[in-house]
Amino acid sequence: MRTHFCGLIDEAMIGQTVTLCGWTDVARNLGGLCFIDLRDHEGIVQVLVEPDQAEVFAVAASLGYEDVLQVEGVVRARHSVNDKIKTGKVEILASRITILNKAAPLPFHAHENAGEETRLKYRYLDLRRPEMQRMQRTRIQLVQSLRRWLDARGFQDIETPILTKATPEGARDFLVPARMHPGEFYALPQSPQLFKQILMVAGFDRYYQIARCFRDEALRADRQLEFTQLDMEFAFVRERDVQDTVEGMIRTIFKEVMEVDLADPFPRLTWAEAMRRYGSDKPDLRIDLELVDVAELVTNSEFKVFTDAAANPDGRVAALRVPKGAALSRKQIDDYAAHAAKYGAKGLAYIKRGDNGEVTSPIAKFFAEDAFAALMQAVGLENGDLVFFGAGDYKVVSDFMGALRLKVGKDNGLVQDAWKPLWVTDFPMFEWDAEAQRYVALHHPFTAPAVDDIDDLRAHAKTAVSRGYDMVLNGNEIGGGSIRIHRPEMQSAVFELLGIGAEEAEAKFGFLLDALKYGAPPHGGIAFGIDRIAALMAGTESIRDVIPFPKTTTAQCLMTGAPSPIPDAQLAEVHIQVRPKKQD
Repeated sequence: MRTHFCGLIDEAMIGQTVTLCGWTDVARNLGGLCFIDLRDHEGIVQVLVEPDQAEVFAVAASLGYEDVLQVEGVVRARHSVNDKIKTGKVEILASRITILNKAAPLPFHAHENAGEETRLKYRYLDLRRPEMQRMQRTRIQLVQSLRRWLDARGFQDIETPILTKATPEGARDFLVPARMHPGEFYALPQSPQLFKQILMVAGFDRYYQIARCFRDEALRADRQLEFTQLDMEFAFVRERDVQDTVEGMIRTIFKEVMEVDLADPFPRLTWAEAMRRYGSDKPDLRIDLELVDVAELVTNSEFKVFTDAAANPDGRVAALRVPKGAALSRKQIDDYAAHAAKYGAKGLAYIKRGDNGEVTSPIAKFFAEDAFAALMQAVGLENGDLVFFGAGDYKVVSDFMGALRLKVGKDNGLVQDAWKPLWVTDFPMFEWDAEAQRYVALHHPFTAPAVDDIDDLRAHAKTAVSRGYDMVLNGNEIGGGSIRIHRPEMQSAVFELLGIGAEEAEAKFGFLLDALKYGAPPHGGIAFGIDRIAALMAGTESIRDVIPFPKTTTAQCLMTGAPSPIPDAQLAEVHIQVRPKKQD
């Protein structure tokens, strides 16, 4: 039906007769002439219709937005060049226009800033927009680049099951009733984790998969119920073997897709250092601000909030200097305190130092003069600066001061226009869940501890370090992985520490424990969030923009109406009866 794409017409084709197909982006009837901006997935080209072509002119004059057209005509040079589009030096002088389909009146126009709900309900129209086409193509190029890189290096693309066994850790599973096994269920995979480990036991050595994964959890800008990850696993490796390999891969795809040269090598931080300096295990290194621990300098003060935290082995007193922050008003300071409160802060103390050196602080009265001077010196407070202080439980303080650091950086133009990757390593093996009164795995229960001795792990579970690692880019975790447990005795010990008894472990993970008995090699891997990387590359904060058909924050597909009720007859086939909703 066509000889060329609209967006690829250029000056080398002047004089040629071409046939194009696409949508009417804009149609302008100027009385003596008709101009049509014809759009396809490659871009826009201007079509000119002159009045001496009466039949063609009549068709052109009748066009509306998004009508589907076939246009035949001759390529010629434009009288007025449009530098904003690739085809801006040429146009098509139409000799024939065929309307392939008339479009109904649009719920929104491609050049309007429609609300997200409207865009998602009419996603097919939203995806026609050039900006959305650009973002989807960025994602496509990303996946193509990844596959080329992996295939060229001997990684084997192996599919793992979508219908699998429910897991007890992490987010809730999506369950699928098994019609042929009444009362039993499959689960959709949160990750191919166990299958890829078993592939290493099976001797496949280097595996990858562009895998669809499912988690029944609350949605936000960087989370969806179903998502896509690049899943990888390696046999006979240590941490650096995995990290060095995938670091090269990420550098390559950013060069191919974005023409961006990432650091070589990526900087590295341990988890403990990242939390101490940035209050986050995914620090944004584009912001050149760091937290400073000042507990030792406040122990003799009369400020109880500080002294209690300083005396607590699990406490922290941290400071964040804001360059030129003395210009902040009291309202702005209160707004930052409110932001920190969302992450657990019970308040923020501060010191201001004016351009003339005058110091203002609600906590100055609690310090001896020399101690207060030492505190200001330790945090690097200069004329015109402000410093915030947070005190309390170490993790809580790290969380809210880390969040404060990000907001201060963004609000005050301190975020560099750059790409800043890094590795975060040596994560804690476990976190203590006070509500459940047990340990939970920080990564997942199949991550190997740094120690090989089971008795040592049991004795020091609270401080145990794992062989886990994350790749972070501009404050976003884009990949997470670890060296896995390959000995069944260690895996059983970790299950025990996580409160998973022998009987439960056998019922849920017996197939894995059996596989580890039969010559499992040391192995490790990593998974990268395709949606998250694509969003970073496309320059959008929401992964919904790079997913063709995403769900809303209320977990709905507005276009299809999913989820939806199922008829009783169909439910009966899978032995399901729906309980009535509880009345509020």
